[in-house]
Formats: sequence, C-alpha cells, structure tokens
Amino acid sequence: MGKGDMKSRKGKLTRGSFGVRRPKKDANKISRKVKLGIIRRRAT
Repeated sequence: MGKGDMKSRKGKLTRGSFGVRRPKKDANKISRKVKLGIIRRRAT
C-alpha cells in the first residue's frame, strides 16, 4: 500500500493516473487552471 500500489491513492499520485480512488473531474481541472493563472474567470 505504497507508491508502487496502483490501487491506492498514493500509487496513483506517483504515476499520475486516475481511477476510482483518484477521480478525474472536469470541475477540478478548471479550478486548477484558474489557480495557476492559465484561464481567467469570466467577470459576471
């Protein structure tokens, strides 16, 4: 249950993969890009 375990969250973080333990959500991708300054939020 460490970095080499593909079923654990730590293993998925190490390899950069996604799955049930580490879901890849569209909302997370957008908020991450906004934080990094890649995308600007719309002024409402």
